Amino acid sequence: MRRREFIGILGAAAAWPFAAHAQQPPVPTIGYLNGNSPNGSLEAAFRKGLSEMGFVESRNLAIEFRYAGNQFDRLPALAAELVRLRVAMIFAAGGAVTVPVAKAATTTIPIVFSTGANPVQTGMVASFNRPGGNVTGISSINTELTSKRLELLHALLPAAARFAVLVNPNVRTAASETADAQAAAATIGRQIEVFTASTDREIDAAFESMVQKRADALLIGTNTFFTTRRVQFATLAARHTLPAIYFGRAFVEAGGLMSYGANNDFLYRLGGIYVGRILKGERPADLPVMQPTKFELVINLQAARLLGVEVSPTLRALADEVIE
Repeated sequence: MRRREFIGILGAAAAWPFAAHAQQPPVPTIGYLNGNSPNGSLEAAFRKGLSEMGFVESRNLAIEFRYAGNQFDRLPALAAELVRLRVAMIFAAGGAVTVPVAKAATTTIPIVFSTGANPVQTGMVASFNRPGGNVTGISSINTELTSKRLELLHALLPAAARFAVLVNPNVRTAASETADAQAAAATIGRQIEVFTASTDREIDAAFESMVQKRADALLIGTNTFFTTRRVQFATLAARHTLPAIYFGRAFVEAGGLMSYGANNDFLYRLGGIYVGRILKGERPADLPVMQPTKFELVINLQAARLLGVEVSPTLRALADEVIE
């Protein structure tokens, strides 16, 4: 063999590792489909769950974020875009409406959801233990805690005779939450009236109507649009001196009085874990829908003082967190 040929072979052999490195397959891409606007805390929790499964964005994973900004009619186009990008998975969150849209967009790409609705009753999955198909996820079952919230509101204000309930009529679970609230009110022998709102103006008008009808306290129905208006709720409740209970701590952190429900950061972390498990080869159909084992009661004492509400020592002791 000629010396020049031998040197050429050596050079090619030395280049093999570099060529192999350059030809490594691309990292998987996750589609993050959300009906709301960006939320840094929830995104951080989702990434934390992924990291616990060994996936770190920009290292061995890419994430394509798509937000509808509460304009849910944009969701189908956003979901279709993620499908065209051939993402490995879709994480669907930010409202129960997001999941059906994702399901309609693909029957083959795995979907993991995070929702406050009952996923069986709303047709997201066949059952909690065996979801079937390409969909599984996490349900906070927040919509099923209406009775407990009314019970807590009654414990806070035992003399209150008239309760108001505010729901978003455009949300599938509005009817079931209304029925639960009416049943709970009947159990404690209290009057209840249901109000509806799906826009900022309708929320303002609903509060005006509640005051005119002399409501003593308010229960806020579960839906993501209301979460985006949490500052508006806290402001109106303080202005009209109307004590209210909410379904998430974000309302209390924004100045609301009291909340009872699952911790959303925890739920999104579980979502990241499920995405990681599926990326490692598990099938959505075999992964049961996860539910929280604990719900948190959060009370804002500053809001209570502004509303002229005395929080009993018993209720304080029950609270998972008391904001001074």
